[in-house]
Amino acid sequence: MGQDEIRDTRHASVDEDVPEKGAYRDADKALEFLKYNETGDEQSLVNEPALVRKIDWMIVPIMFACYFLQYLDKSLLNYAAVMGIFEDANLTTQQYGTLSWLFYLAFLIFEFPHAFMMQRLPLAKYLGTMVCLWGTVVACTAACNSYASLAACRFLLGMFESAISPSLILVTAMWYKRHEQPMRIGFWYMGVGCAVMTGSLISFGFQHYTGDRFNNWQIMFLVVGLVTISAGITVILFLPDNPMSSRLSHAEKIIAVERLRENNTGIENKHFKPYQLVEALRDPQVWLLAYITTAASIPNGAVSSFQSVLISSFGFSDKVTALLQIPGGFIAVASVIAGTQIAGRYNRRGAMQIVWTALGGILGGGLIAFLPTSNRAGRLVGNYFTHLTGAFLPMSYSFAACNFAGHTKKVTMNAILLMSFCLGNILGPLTFRDDDAPEFTPAKVTIVAVDSTVVVAVVLLLLYYRWENKRRDKVALEHQQDIEFSDLTDKENRELRYKF
Repeated sequence: MGQDEIRDTRHASVDEDVPEKGAYRDADKALEFLKYNETGDEQSLVNEPALVRKIDWMIVPIMFACYFLQYLDKSLLNYAAVMGIFEDANLTTQQYGTLSWLFYLAFLIFEFPHAFMMQRLPLAKYLGTMVCLWGTVVACTAACNSYASLAACRFLLGMFESAISPSLILVTAMWYKRHEQPMRIGFWYMGVGCAVMTGSLISFGFQHYTGDRFNNWQIMFLVVGLVTISAGITVILFLPDNPMSSRLSHAEKIIAVERLRENNTGIENKHFKPYQLVEALRDPQVWLLAYITTAASIPNGAVSSFQSVLISSFGFSDKVTALLQIPGGFIAVASVIAGTQIAGRYNRRGAMQIVWTALGGILGGGLIAFLPTSNRAGRLVGNYFTHLTGAFLPMSYSFAACNFAGHTKKVTMNAILLMSFCLGNILGPLTFRDDDAPEFTPAKVTIVAVDSTVVVAVVLLLLYYRWENKRRDKVALEHQQDIEFSDLTDKENRELRYKF
């Protein structure tokens, strides 16, 4: 087969013939590994359930720690808001809002550079380096005493933290079957709720510091920053870059790779393929997921960045405000566990997105926005309901992990998904304006409005997946050997069926 024929087959649509094994070029690293290492006896030597448990203990705790620290570190500004940072740095509400979206602006700008570097470099080592770098920025924030210095640190924090979610999505996809992915994503995404509870307790504890050499919020940033640097070193030392280079036995590595054939999404490929990037940009599911994530992240950006400000506006003291954020973290953890378990077991990712959006964004936001100011308890309950949306994003992550094939297309989708998340979080804090204080009614109404559109968009995405799967079911196929690890995209590989 000539080079022109090879190039043509790699751009085949679902309506064209799938290329034979000899046509595969730059296939997934897993295929090369199996070709030179598989003997056929591994299945009798390895118990798969025991192997999955071993992988869980090797991978999931580290991913949880990374995501926990990522959310805690970016949220320290929220806790510092009631610890005197406004007065110490002479901040206005408008400047504080800018500090919130500057983080996400950097997050957005550096998603594509991170995507490219993650494909070219060892994934775990790259992730660990980014964790160390953002931990250093958090520690340095303790020395900030002005809006300008805080702005610089927030931008750098966003730049380094923007590597976390796409890295963890890739790690999850390269170790787990598609029905196993939502639960594992849920486990590491629980770091959000745990970080809310931990951050609240940390803030409450440091507010009792009465020394005059440092401000309490400065010590908080310094201590948490040093902990993060330590975690980054742990990632570099102990998180494997992929199953093929892990600490598993030889037979376990073979089974860890072989069990992922059914995913049809591959494991890893270090060659950047421009045609896969173009395909991602033309794929309807990419832009539906992008809109869903952007719209759902607007309330997230508004509520998470101004959590302390919102609760304080209900008439609570600073110390009580810190403690009252703990139940919200618990609710976030519970919703993530429930949502990802149901999604993984019953293949209901989209349905769970609709449920949590309706309860968290529409109901919770409605209680905050429309209850009278005298009803502090009801508005506080509404604030807690907004934490139910914490289970929304892992569902989007799960869609990205299971429904996109071709390594370049996967990293492109991950970048677009996180850019959408950033855009929503940039727009969210902008809804809080000085002129609307102390009630910030327009910001609260925004939560209800945008989450209503999210429900419609999720329904459209699910209808698209059903239509595409039915279209593929009508075509008779003969299985092509090793097509699962040929680095074909989900559009090229007609054997793939979309999960929804």
